[in-house]
Amino acid sequence: MSITGIQGQLLEITVVGCNKLKDTEWISRQDPYVCLDYGGTKYRTRTCTDGGKNPTFQEKFTFTLIEGLPELGLVVWNSNTVNYDDFIGSGKVRLQKVLSEGYDDSSWTLVTKTGRSAGEVKLIMHYANAKAKANKQAYAAPSVPHGHLYSTPPPASATSYPSLTAAYLTPSPYPSYPHPPHSSGYPPAPYHPPPQPSAYPPQYPPTSAYPPQPYPPPPQVQSHYPPSPLPGLYRPPY
Repeated sequence: MSITGIQGQLLEITVVGCNKLKDTEWISRQDPYVCLDYGGTKYRTRTCTDGGKNPTFQEKFTFTLIEGLPELGLVVWNSNTVNYDDFIGSGKVRLQKVLSEGYDDSSWTLVTKTGRSAGEVKLIMHYANAKAKANKQAYAAPSVPHGHLYSTPPPASATSYPSLTAAYLTPSPYPSYPHPPHSSGYPPAPYHPPPQPSAYPPQYPPTSAYPPQPYPPPPQVQSHYPPSPLPGLYRPPY
């Protein structure tokens, strides 16, 4: 993946140290140092005297990035005072991660001229413009509403139902009466309202729980005929 927009930006690289370097000395301990090369810009660390296989440097260098150049070269040497310096190993550092994320603290493998392992170099790389670019893209990106998944409203269903809101908002054909206000514990009774006219005839009073009082017997009517001396022989006239 190519990273664009890096031309002229600054990249900071800290050479932490080396691990398990190939030993080029037979008697004494070797004195390693590291060389960095990016687009013709070269830096060299100090010599770690008697550093042996695990030298420590902790040196920082700043490179100006070049568009289209996504890797950096490094070489580790053993310093000699009399003869030429001994080549220990070389490697390539890929910059994709640091340019996209802004930080990379990986270790990079070294190989000899014959392709054998010659140890590794620990680097810490910082690229401050990666975060600024990410923030700029975040602000430039249009926000997408989360409520709708379609560019146009979905088609309505074949069966439609009346809206509950409309049902509640439709005015009633009957006049509405105000609700009586809430009264206290004992409602006031200044007067009794007149009885409402009823469409039905008044009901008969309820039957009393007690049996009705008997009416007094009617007065005896005096017959115009004299009483019969013998009862049962004559029938009274109709």
